[in-house]
Amino acid sequence: MTIFTIPYGKRNINFTLEGKHIDLILPNSKPGAEHPLQISRDAINTPLGAVDYSQWRAAQSVAIAINDKTRPVPLEYLLPPLLDKLKELEIPHSAVTFLIATGTHKPLTQTETALLVPQLVDAGYRVISHDCDDRTNLTYLGETIRGTPIWINQIFLEADVRIVVGDIEPHHFMGFSGGAKGAAIGLAGRETINANHSMLIDPRADIGIYHQNPMRQDLEEIGDKINIHLVVNAVLNQSKEIVAVFAGKPREVVLAGMPVSLEVCVTQVKDRYDLVIASAGGYPKDINLYQAQKAVSHAAQFARKGGVIIVAAECIEGSGSEGFEAFVAGIHSFSEVEEKFKRMGFQVGPHKAFQLARQAANYSIYLFSAIPHGKVQQFLLNPVDEIENIVASCLKGMPENPRIAVIPYATNTLPHYRKY
Repeated sequence: MTIFTIPYGKRNINFTLEGKHIDLILPNSKPGAEHPLQISRDAINTPLGAVDYSQWRAAQSVAIAINDKTRPVPLEYLLPPLLDKLKELEIPHSAVTFLIATGTHKPLTQTETALLVPQLVDAGYRVISHDCDDRTNLTYLGETIRGTPIWINQIFLEADVRIVVGDIEPHHFMGFSGGAKGAAIGLAGRETINANHSMLIDPRADIGIYHQNPMRQDLEEIGDKINIHLVVNAVLNQSKEIVAVFAGKPREVVLAGMPVSLEVCVTQVKDRYDLVIASAGGYPKDINLYQAQKAVSHAAQFARKGGVIIVAAECIEGSGSEGFEAFVAGIHSFSEVEEKFKRMGFQVGPHKAFQLARQAANYSIYLFSAIPHGKVQQFLLNPVDEIENIVASCLKGMPENPRIAVIPYATNTLPHYRKY
């Protein structure tokens, strides 16, 4: 018997497995930077692309987009050097506004904002949570060549200087996070996000694909229209430590960060597995099912078709999407999900049910979480009480000596045999 430990919410859980072919699969062991504040400062002082800080001097307004609570972005290391740069350029404290890039997530309350960025609130900065449905605070910039209507946060667009702070990692349909995404999606209107995300049905809208990914390239065009002056992005390891920081123009930053992100995530494996036990990586990546579904996408890269995927994700906020819950209400099968989704047209929220439906066509999916079992079943997933018990049950229907993988940091782990 072997004891395994995986992240779950803000703690770890243990379980035991027995078998001849059990592999613990981890991302590449990239240590965190010894001086993360300094490498952030160095990146900001030597930006990639045509960034001319002298043109910012004495700017009357600066808007900085930052991620919401669903992303583990280390602002405590990225923001101080950035704010020092603004001070050096004689930009007053009162000219800076932080915009929480929520995308289609609910705008944060004042209490949630204070918990997310206490250092900013305590320092007296203006912090505003974006609302994708508030058309009065959105500006229309036309359409992309793929027909996506561009509605973007007005405060961000009207600022003299526009900055995005975030991270770069493989994304399950955008290819990679980072670059312009924090503003082009994070500060966009719902109509924009729905149109862009509707491209996820394209097979090229997949993990680690950038140049051929229509959704990502549509995002890049939106970013060009916004004219972002600076992006500051970190690459993190599985322990959420900074491995590298890139600053500069959006495209240059994401192109520089992608190979480093893959160095962190891609690992050697021999073959696909009959059963995969995957953790989303703990909080905040498993804050809700909306986020934890990404772990299913990554686990599927390691599982054979017809295999079993067990995802451990606390989901302390439940599904994380009222749209998802309303969509699956009264539905009893994934085939119904696909039919309804195609009938109603693309919508963010219900798209999570569609993604799960596509994955359930190839794998049996189980969820170990804090969500009540009845709710999990309403989401058309199989609830799990104890990992050992469900593993034993699933193995009964498999050949002798099945291959089992345990992936503690699924959203940071990819197999080498994929093309990126």
